[in-house]
Amino acid sequence: MTKEMLINAQPDECRIAIVTDGAMTELYIERASSLSRVGNIYKGRITNVEPSIQAAFVDFGRHKHGFLHISDLHPQYFPGKQKQLEAVGKKRTRRDRPPIQTCLQRGQDILIQVTKDGIGTKGATLTTYLSIPGRYLVLMPGLQRLGVSRKIEDETARTEMRTILEDLKPPENLGFIVRTAGMNRSRHDLQRDMHYLVRLWKNVEQRSSQARAPAEIYQESDLVIRTIRDIFNSDIRRIICDDEAVSCKVKEFLRLIMPRTNNRVDLYTGEVGLFHAFGLEQEIEKINTPRVSLPAGGSLVIDQTEALVAIDVNSGRYRESTDAETMALRTNSEAAHEIPRQLRLRDLGGVIIIDFIDMIEEGHRRQIEKILRTETGKDRARTKILRTSRFGIVEMTRQRVKPSLASATSYSCPHCGGAGRVRSPESQALAVMRTLRLAANDENIARIEVTVTPAVAEQILNNHREDVTELEQVSQTRILVHAESQLSAGDVRIACTDPRGAAVQWKATSALSERPEDIPTREVTLADLAVFRKRSAEVQKEPTDETAQVEPPEEEKKKKKSRRGRRGRKKKTSAEKTDKDDKDTSDKTAAKEGKAAGEDEKEKETTDAKSKKTKKRRRPRRSRKKKTATVSKE
Repeated sequence: MTKEMLINAQPDECRIAIVTDGAMTELYIERASSLSRVGNIYKGRITNVEPSIQAAFVDFGRHKHGFLHISDLHPQYFPGKQKQLEAVGKKRTRRDRPPIQTCLQRGQDILIQVTKDGIGTKGATLTTYLSIPGRYLVLMPGLQRLGVSRKIEDETARTEMRTILEDLKPPENLGFIVRTAGMNRSRHDLQRDMHYLVRLWKNVEQRSSQARAPAEIYQESDLVIRTIRDIFNSDIRRIICDDEAVSCKVKEFLRLIMPRTNNRVDLYTGEVGLFHAFGLEQEIEKINTPRVSLPAGGSLVIDQTEALVAIDVNSGRYRESTDAETMALRTNSEAAHEIPRQLRLRDLGGVIIIDFIDMIEEGHRRQIEKILRTETGKDRARTKILRTSRFGIVEMTRQRVKPSLASATSYSCPHCGGAGRVRSPESQALAVMRTLRLAANDENIARIEVTVTPAVAEQILNNHREDVTELEQVSQTRILVHAESQLSAGDVRIACTDPRGAAVQWKATSALSERPEDIPTREVTLADLAVFRKRSAEVQKEPTDETAQVEPPEEEKKKKKSRRGRRGRKKKTSAEKTDKDDKDTSDKTAAKEGKAAGEDEKEKETTDAKSKKTKKRRRPRRSRKKKTATVSKE
């Protein structure tokens, strides 16, 4: 396995990629316009203390105040300072902590460190547990504690490194933790790193005492030095830079911390871009796509929401195996190897839900879980994975340190607002009509001008012209519809004026009362039903454009008269049939409602009489049919 570090340094952007056997496994991007402030130390001032959420907001010189929770508050700020400092070495739980309102006050100065950049509308996450990383050690001021990184699982090695730290005799009230890079390092290397961190902390204390809040006290190294310090190890065969100044800086840094690896830095001199030469630009373009292809034909569908990340595993076109269990096992195995890589490349964090293909055998499920845990173990971010549920779903969490790559390199679509879909012109036209009806009911509005896209304007003027005209007549409001091609899909501009021509600040808010009892209502009566049926019958009688009545020629009139004579009676028109059916239906409905309401006996008699009439009308029809049949037999 060969690993290489590629550094593409530009004045406005720096990109660092870790390539393992030709495939990109990690990607770090930092722009000059949005530099990360994680690790920086500030002298801030408390602006507000919220007892309900046990947190405080700190002004540390940014436009958004930082968020400091009680769990990130150092014991030196607790009441009874001396007593609490004596118990610093003991493990404390959140319940042991006093309320934050008894520890901090508004306007108080405090030394904080940024642990996570602000995401969206949220401010940065802060802590008072300061830590300054070195090459092999991490300095933790205010904690008389010596420890070893959790990633070092060998108990023998952990005990040995802890013994070496104790022999170095660190200063009082300063804690140190051995990093993974410090394993198997000599005592001299650890001693030199400790002296460097102690001198650095003294400079921070001096600047903190002289600075006035809010102020920056300590700034973390740039992306290049920070990445080499945290990631570079003996497994990386070489470092390739495309900038001469950056390559010299990297070589000088390695000469100080790892002199033996000083010859692994190379300068790229090709005319084609560094990432293009290694084929990484295409992989970077695919990072923002939701679908990721797997080698055997399956695919992953990654959907990021505000609360969690959902990953769906699909078999796709993979059909080589005749057994469904074998097909599911192979596809899930490829997905278990690819998902941790995508999480690192996309910088996805928080709650992650993975929907694997269902497998019947329990051993296969355990195999997929083992692969997933092995691959996530290569991640520097902390992860936690639960066992596969009965529905084939794996739940996991990943430490979220910075915004995802998609949010850092892109923004939500202004047309759809990030939803990925836009309302159709027909749906938008209906929404505009609802808004017009609501605005026209306002007595202060005499004129409404609506500006929409050409497609929506065409829908309103062609399909809803009669509705607009009727609304103008009823509300005595002038309505104008304008089309503007420069508007984004879904955008609507509404301008309202009063009778004097002055602009009216109107918003599309509901005019209904909060209490349903106050809504004006009226019971629907039988008279309303009769009026409705009458209007419906008139509408059916009126000829439309397609069925307009045209005077037939004289020959056709003669043929129709002869046909009527043969039949013996005049055929009723469709309109007469409709009147009759409506009359029968209305009579039956009135009879039923009259019985339910307890109407008088007179109404019942009239109803019976009407029903008898209808029966009598039907009898001659049957007799005529019999006569016709008899005549035909003769």
